[in-house]
Amino acid sequence: MVMVEYMMRCYNRDMDEILLIDKPAGISSFGVVARVRRILSQRLGVKKIKVGHTGTLDPFATGLLILLVGKATKRSNDFLKLDKEYIAEIRLGEVSTTGDPEGEITKSYSGEPVKEELIKKIVQSFVGEISQKVPAFSAIKIDGKRAYQLARKGIDVEMPTRKVRIYNIEILDYSWPMLKIRTKVSSGTYIRTLGEDIGAKLGTGAYVTNLRRTKIDKYSVDDAKKLDEFI
Repeated sequence: MVMVEYMMRCYNRDMDEILLIDKPAGISSFGVVARVRRILSQRLGVKKIKVGHTGTLDPFATGLLILLVGKATKRSNDFLKLDKEYIAEIRLGEVSTTGDPEGEITKSYSGEPVKEELIKKIVQSFVGEISQKVPAFSAIKIDGKRAYQLARKGIDVEMPTRKVRIYNIEILDYSWPMLKIRTKVSSGTYIRTLGEDIGAKLGTGAYVTNLRRTKIDKYSVDDAKKLDEFI
């Protein structure tokens, strides 16, 4: 409410605002945009106000979303290629059809727990420029349709491969089968795919159980407003 009241006081037709939102789990990035747009429009007394985001987060993920309001939406390209930082929890020994908790989970490994020394070696092997295949359950468009829409219909498509850069990966905690990491990556990097690739290289399989975006370039989730402030 504090942010909404502030914007009500300073609103004018030339509004140019950048909003930092701490997205909760269970809502899409588009859902966050729609909610903020609706609340701002109602409270500012305007029929429709322009609001857009600068990069999606999966519904299960939490953390920093940068929203642009009014004339600031024209600056979206300035935010699309910025580096990002994430904290991810990865479950080893199981795989998911979507690479996250929302997919069908199956056991993929029944061996002994992997030693931490090997975990460190494998994780660090991903630092640098790597090739990533875009996951089928993603928002990119294939022949004019979102990839996840095709995947949900069981339609197999050849997903593109991208060059991305992993600047660093820090292991925050490891207790089999859970691995917690913090990583700084280039724009376009899929952390779900990184988690799956780590599991594949370990020979255990893996999927990301929790994901939180903590930074986008100089912007930090510590400075973001909770979505509840717009309800």
